[in-house]
Amino acid sequence: MSGISIAFGRALQSLTQPAIFWHLLWPGLLAFALWLVIAGLFWDELTALLMRQFDTMPWLEDFLGRWEFAALATALFIKLLLWFLLLPLIYITAMMIVAIIALPLMLERVAVTDYADLVQRRGGSFEGTVWNALAALLFYFLGLIVTLPLWLIPGMGLILSLFWLAYLNQRAYRYDALALHADSAERESIITREKSKLYLIGFGAGVLGFVPLVNFLAPAFVGLAYVHFCLEKLRHLRYAESGKS
Repeated sequence: MSGISIAFGRALQSLTQPAIFWHLLWPGLLAFALWLVIAGLFWDELTALLMRQFDTMPWLEDFLGRWEFAALATALFIKLLLWFLLLPLIYITAMMIVAIIALPLMLERVAVTDYADLVQRRGGSFEGTVWNALAALLFYFLGLIVTLPLWLIPGMGLILSLFWLAYLNQRAYRYDALALHADSAERESIITREKSKLYLIGFGAGVLGFVPLVNFLAPAFVGLAYVHFCLEKLRHLRYAESGKS
């Protein structure tokens, strides 16, 4: 746990650099603007779709019907539900933007200020970053689809959504965090040794993904935490290897 807390602390410290702070902001703002436009274009259709689903749940209709302003309560519930469904989409979109574009840019600056002692073995590439992010997204959606029947179990929907967001975070960011400094063998070694902690960081990021406003900033901040966590583990790995030789 200490390694995780140190990584988040260093991520906060890195945000004092204006260039790093800018990369914290723009991916979430861009993702929000994109989904705001999409929602605006299809708002009526989406509302109608949710209303049709609402009609298949008479228990919910009966519950809302108890309120004095039943029609207003129903409309408000539909709008809140629609915005709640948009939150993970905004987060995932921002996360992909961070993984492919913003995080490599942040990594270059962090490498100079905090990890100048680490030799850059460049085991990753931009093409690898893109393919890794797309593969992570593909397996994320496949995992959601395969486990969809389990969502019928009370409480499992929240647990599974957080688990798959944790998977998506650690799968997308771990490659980027080590792409500049680690070779392929070092990257695989760190991923194998630290898998549980990588998931734990991703789980925390998944929780933040459901918090309004915070979810705009969470993808870049958590990506930065992955950079510090993975590079510190790489530093320890090389130190251990040099001690053996």
